[in-house]
Amino acid sequence: MSVDWKTLKSGTDIRGVAVETEKGAVTLTDEVVESITAGFLLWLADYLSKPVSSLVIAVGHDSRISADRISAAVQRSAIRYGCKVFDCGLASTPSMFMITIDHPIDGSIQITASHHPFHLNGLKFFTRDGGLQGEDISKILSYCSELKTPSFAPDGTVTPMDYMPEYAAGLRQMIASGLHCNQEEKPLSGFHIVVDAGNGAGGFYAKEVLQPLGADITGSVYLEPDGLFPNHIPNPEAPTAMASIREAVLCSQADFGVIFDTDVDRGGCVDSNGTEINRNRLVALASAIALKGQSDGVVVTDSVTSDGLKKFIENHLGGHHYRYKRGYRNVINKALELCNQGQNALLAIETSGHAAFRDNYFLDDGAYLVTRIIIQLVQLRRLNQDLSDLFRCLDEPKEAKEIRYKILENDFKTYGTSVLTALESFVQTLPGFSIAPDNREGIRICADHDHGDGWLLLRLSVHDPVMPLNVESNQVGGCDRILSQITPLIDSFASLQR
Repeated sequence: MSVDWKTLKSGTDIRGVAVETEKGAVTLTDEVVESITAGFLLWLADYLSKPVSSLVIAVGHDSRISADRISAAVQRSAIRYGCKVFDCGLASTPSMFMITIDHPIDGSIQITASHHPFHLNGLKFFTRDGGLQGEDISKILSYCSELKTPSFAPDGTVTPMDYMPEYAAGLRQMIASGLHCNQEEKPLSGFHIVVDAGNGAGGFYAKEVLQPLGADITGSVYLEPDGLFPNHIPNPEAPTAMASIREAVLCSQADFGVIFDTDVDRGGCVDSNGTEINRNRLVALASAIALKGQSDGVVVTDSVTSDGLKKFIENHLGGHHYRYKRGYRNVINKALELCNQGQNALLAIETSGHAAFRDNYFLDDGAYLVTRIIIQLVQLRRLNQDLSDLFRCLDEPKEAKEIRYKILENDFKTYGTSVLTALESFVQTLPGFSIAPDNREGIRICADHDHGDGWLLLRLSVHDPVMPLNVESNQVGGCDRILSQITPLIDSFASLQR
């Protein structure tokens, strides 16, 4: 095979083109997928110190049109080397981790490309210790490039295994326990909750979690899997997706709305008034839940969270806010690191909707997040309160903007770093501006009241030749005032393009 294996690495996942379009030819061919599977089996056998032929793995996928083909290639490869394979079919990504906890399974593979377009697909890998790290993915791909495979073994098997009902039952029990009742008591009776699954893998949540507990789910939309995603991009960060669940809530006069991304590792929600609970509001709500009764708790977030959120977590909730880098594995790994250092990290969460609670293995699970929120919703109703009461004290910016600069240089990381270095020096000479004390990614700049009353963050994308610039202000017109002082320097770099 003539394959540039490194191009298939996407952080802690493998990702490529699975359906040929005018945008490009297929890179995740059957042969490539079989080789990647062989690489994972070599890695897993080494990790667990056991023969490849004794490995037990599970394979699941989201609703993409290429899923069946890729799943079949994974299974062919695994049984060729004597593995015992459980074919889980349509499944959420978090369930493919939980299966390693609930069953004697050595590792699992989830076939998904998250919210990305239908022609892409990928593979995520889990052991019961969690998802693989970036260096693990590099090792797997190095086996591929070196044409290393396990020895052939004749006794591999494939057995169908529908794990999603068991996973859904765990969420139902979680709601019943959280509300101190039995499932048979229908604890969600009297609640009208709609779900927008975006034609991904999340439709089960309405039919197998909410409805059996008595919730009215009429008005739910796009529950049926459709790998072409014909209605909207299944991404809680996308305005069209949030508009879809907001419309579903308002049209059906529901109490609450839930939306998932394609593989259900992210979630967002909307209250009965149509107020979108995502980004900073979602982080605030999840923090209020995680920090309840835990005054020394730490919440780790990505770098683009607002100043108002930090005040909310520390001054209103009494917790500690640790602002870190973008990337769900980055915030999760930092939370794990803080725990190992003796700090009480309880939540790792990105504004994108990836939320990982310490009491759920630090697994980013959109269904788990939403379940925790629904428990809170019912508890608040009993007190004649609603969810907005939990984040009413959250100060939100008057304005927010994002500019994405494309780097035109081949060595984009070196060029981007030079831009950040120049900006850091420039800001130190600029009256009214300072570098944030918790600057841990790119350059986060604070502007005082007389210069826009807000902040600006310029950072370098980990994988792409892009420099996103985010700016927020507590004043009308403040974003432009901040940008007017900063962007002339950035625009002076000839190889940056808006």
